[in-house]
Amino acid sequence: QVQLVDSGGGLVQAGDSLRLSCAASGRTFSDYAMGWFCQAPGKEREFVAAISRSGVGPRYTDAVKGRFTISRDNAKNTVYLQINSLKPEDTAVYSCAAARTVYRSSYYAPSTPDEYNYWGQGTQVTVSS
Repeated sequence: QVQLVDSGGGLVQAGDSLRLSCAASGRTFSDYAMGWFCQAPGKEREFVAAISRSGVGPRYTDAVKGRFTISRDNAKNTVYLQINSLKPEDTAVYSCAAARTVYRSSYYAPSTPDEYNYWGQGTQVTVSS
């Protein structure tokens, strides 16, 4: 079992930055690829970014490339999502997730929710114009 606790969301203005954090506990953090997903009101959960166990080759959805950066600190069992130049359309609940990929390439970073085993509770990001 892996417990994930998301934090760092808030109410910000367009153009501001936020850093979301996801602290993991319970199992070997480095066995898991980590991802961030978002869900806006009335919409399906969407992939935002993912990072492999090794931290190499992060993946992003096209809408956030150049503005969002995912990173991980295996010593602190934490994954981060740095969000710059926030837009009102970024408003959503952001959740981190863990995918056990120890039997796959250390560079593998899943982008579909079905591949993730554990989820954080989510943190609300609201961007005003």
